[in-house]
Amino acid sequence: MKKSMVSIVVCFLMMLTLTACGSTDQASSGDEKTKLTITVWNYDMIPEFEALFSAYEEQNPNVTIEPIDIAADNYDEKLTTMLASGDTTDILTMKNVTSYANFASRGQLKDMTSYVEGLDQDAYEGALDYLKTDEGKYLAVPYRTDFWVLYYNKDIFDEAGIDYPENLTWEEYHALAKQLSDSSSDQVFGAYQHTWRSTLQAFAAAQTGGDLLSGNYEFMKPYYETILGMQADGSILDWGTASSTGTTYASQFENGQAAMMPMGTWYMAAILRAEEDGNTDVNLGITSAPQLTNDGETTTFGSPTTFAVNQHSKQTEEAEKFIEFATGEAGAKVLAKIGIVPAYRTQEMNDLYFHVDGMPTDEISQAAFTPNHVVIEMPMDENSSSVDLILTEEHELIMIGDTSIDEGIKNMEKRVAGEVK
Repeated sequence: MKKSMVSIVVCFLMMLTLTACGSTDQASSGDEKTKLTITVWNYDMIPEFEALFSAYEEQNPNVTIEPIDIAADNYDEKLTTMLASGDTTDILTMKNVTSYANFASRGQLKDMTSYVEGLDQDAYEGALDYLKTDEGKYLAVPYRTDFWVLYYNKDIFDEAGIDYPENLTWEEYHALAKQLSDSSSDQVFGAYQHTWRSTLQAFAAAQTGGDLLSGNYEFMKPYYETILGMQADGSILDWGTASSTGTTYASQFENGQAAMMPMGTWYMAAILRAEEDGNTDVNLGITSAPQLTNDGETTTFGSPTTFAVNQHSKQTEEAEKFIEFATGEAGAKVLAKIGIVPAYRTQEMNDLYFHVDGMPTDEISQAAFTPNHVVIEMPMDENSSSVDLILTEEHELIMIGDTSIDEGIKNMEKRVAGEVK
């Protein structure tokens, strides 16, 4: 028994030695990878995420990136819940400035001020300014800057014998949509206005000098009159149907059910990929967004999309390294080559953008790509999230006819006055 016990002890010690050697070899082999987690939305539908992640992994073979995919409609709500419970996801994608302001005010984002202040400010064309907090800090860095244009289906215009749209006013947009609508077989609408409040309210604010945080919203009235008029005469899909059926702007346009559609520049990459994959045969054109008046200048709205480091990340150094890549020149090249407007925007990026296969390159399209004025959709403010919710709720009531335009505007003003102190 003593001999057996000795043998067992010896074997046990040998096993410990081998295990230790094995651990040493594995650690020194460099096979272990750093895993970065990044929150995203609709990963399979938005090509920019895969493009950036793959490019970074190729340059950094010791890193693997795991996307935390969240449905777009529930993104901010889900992210709020995650962070409230101490979630340690490394990098958080901020959909817009409103979202960024919301999380920044809660102290959930790591300070990136020293890095941002060292950047070439001119290359970001003002996008960095939108992110500066009242304390003078930057808690995220933009990788994409979008603005709204008008997409149109050339084939529908050609079949109707109508010239392609250029420099439209909203009144002309309405008249053209009515002319192009066809309910004789498969319903084709002259235009599609998505259900977001920004498709109306943000244009109104940008083109009239209105302020969505001001509590004064009379400037929205002519825009509501136009869009409700389009609903009434059937030149667009009505808001209630679009909302209740979960209609996506991509399906409406890519299936040839809308001749025109105001939408952000982020959609360009998605529709080009859909064309490449054979999922749509839309003969694409883009032009400047409709204007309140035709004075020769174009004003639209937009917002940067940013990456931020989670305050509870366990890998802040690697997370910051990824953000530096994604938001700088290297990441900008990756984005421009797939039809995404990068926040870091130089002439080289513009050239790359318009050399993407399938990209409209005519003069009208290029003019749409360089609007005279791009106004931030919602300014950086501690009240922006709550005001956004109020404006969204009242917008929906107006669009389904539960309240009149005048009543809805009064409700917005009353509620915002009670919210913003």
